[in-house]
Amino acid sequence: MLSVLRVHLPSDIPIVGCELTPYVLLRRPDKSLSSDDIPESAPVEGHFLRYKWYRIQSDKKVAICSVHPTEQATLQCLGCVKTKIPVAKSYHCSPKCFADSWQHHRILHDRAASAVNDNGNEDEELFGARLNSSGSGVPATSLSGPISGSGPTNGSITFYSGATSTQRSGGETWFEVGLSKTYTPTAEDIGHALKFECVIVDSETKLPVGQPSTLLTSRVIPAPTPTPRRLISVSGMDLAGHLDLDARVSSGTFTVLSYNILADMHASSELYSYCPSWALSWAYRKQNLLREIVGYHADIVCLQEVQTDHFEEFFEPELDKHGYEALFKRRTNEVYPGNVNIIDGCATFFRRDRFSHVKKYEVEFNKAAQSLTDALLPSTQKKNALGRLVKDNVALIAILEAKFGGDNPGRRQLLSVANTHVNVPHELKDVKLWQVHTLLKGLEKIAASANIPMLVCGDFGSLPGSAPHSLLAMGKVDPSHPDLMVDPLGILRPPGKLNHQLPLVSAYSSFARLNVASGSEKQKRRMDTLTNEPLFTNCTRDFIGTLDYIFYSADSLTVEGLLELLDEDSLRKDTGLPSPEWSSDHIALLAEFRCKSSSRPRR
Repeated sequence: MLSVLRVHLPSDIPIVGCELTPYVLLRRPDKSLSSDDIPESAPVEGHFLRYKWYRIQSDKKVAICSVHPTEQATLQCLGCVKTKIPVAKSYHCSPKCFADSWQHHRILHDRAASAVNDNGNEDEELFGARLNSSGSGVPATSLSGPISGSGPTNGSITFYSGATSTQRSGGETWFEVGLSKTYTPTAEDIGHALKFECVIVDSETKLPVGQPSTLLTSRVIPAPTPTPRRLISVSGMDLAGHLDLDARVSSGTFTVLSYNILADMHASSELYSYCPSWALSWAYRKQNLLREIVGYHADIVCLQEVQTDHFEEFFEPELDKHGYEALFKRRTNEVYPGNVNIIDGCATFFRRDRFSHVKKYEVEFNKAAQSLTDALLPSTQKKNALGRLVKDNVALIAILEAKFGGDNPGRRQLLSVANTHVNVPHELKDVKLWQVHTLLKGLEKIAASANIPMLVCGDFGSLPGSAPHSLLAMGKVDPSHPDLMVDPLGILRPPGKLNHQLPLVSAYSSFARLNVASGSEKQKRRMDTLTNEPLFTNCTRDFIGTLDYIFYSADSLTVEGLLELLDEDSLRKDTGLPSPEWSSDHIALLAEFRCKSSSRPRR
């Protein structure tokens, strides 16, 4: 007879908006084990599985800590209440939690307050009483007893009621909230535990057979939301609303986003042990990443480390709902053969109301390596050479046509967008440089056939000042560059061949050239003054540095604005990325561009 052996969830902590799919292990009548569903429409020997989800609502209402959402709140920031910040962000689980998060939390106050007192006394005057117990000088009040409905009403509160009751026992009410195997928690579930029930049912009588198998979750928590990142003007124009599509349509500009989203197959608890398991799960990260990406309203989106199955089953259909058309190039699988569905690649999306697809080029560096070894090396050396050069990396180049008018209305405006991930071990400096050089030579051929603006986006796995970065940003590599010392195959010789004629400039270097202005000085402090690049785009427990770039052809494009950079201290408060707020170990880069009315000669 059919029997349920085990039910469990990959993560015990449910999050609003993130689908819960329990693992149900069955023993079938033939004694085999299976985790496949058995619906009423396809019973097995007269039996099927019935599922139910309940919300367990206690008579005591609970507020949840905004920093540690698995903990109950014990105090509330009065400054948030007075400045109309959403109530959910005002709760903390302890005085230490509040004090430790104050530097990051105060950003909410700074953005909400209409004025700041230069003498520093505004906190006490504006934000109310201080916590005597902590001595930290941070404004808050303790919470004692149940939360009542007479408290602050601004923002979204962390407890709800209103569903139809199904059962009641010992001060708890059970609300039936789902009748399928999967369930996605809603805002009404916040602060309450969920119960999953699975029972075998007789197909004829429709009655349960035996006792149901159940599991209880911890309290549902709201999805953490990071402080929004603003678009900073680098052209002297007011770009306050330019993350909004309507503003760009009227101004004739467009935005480009580049983001390594951290493939699920690389997001291991061993590598990112500092990230809570629930925040590292793909069920949570995919929704958080989608919210972030959609929130930028970018016209062109270049993503790296997108698994094939995640592209086909999630990103392509979900971004289609938001008006994006998709292109994808999966990495080749010569080095790591296996399930092609989980191999990652580069995905480029563009708004179909702003651009149309003209042509696509795919670069497979494995094929380039084969051609190189055939031309340069004797057959006896090819195997070892290919073992060094073949890394399964790819690049995706999309030729798009703008549907909006720039400085030349009526003229056909094309745009080339390259998206790549140079995923090569750090010690193979020659291979990194060779792959970047190969990509640039391919782009030169495109430029020769059509003089169009170019964007080169991605994770290049190379720090500012490295040979690949120098080649991209300067058009050449100094023959004395230390990276050229690593060249066992002789593929970088002579050094004079390491050049290109594309007038590429790093978009974020525009921050370094800014005069002191509103918001710009803070961004300049987050730049490396020697390389004019961000101090970091990748931030983990073991590494912090810049690996991601957006390069543009300066003869045909100008930078109008840049997405503000993040502060290292606020990112590393939980040791590094990913975190509950940011679901990749990289940060997203975004630039706003305008096409020039005419092009200057190439260098």
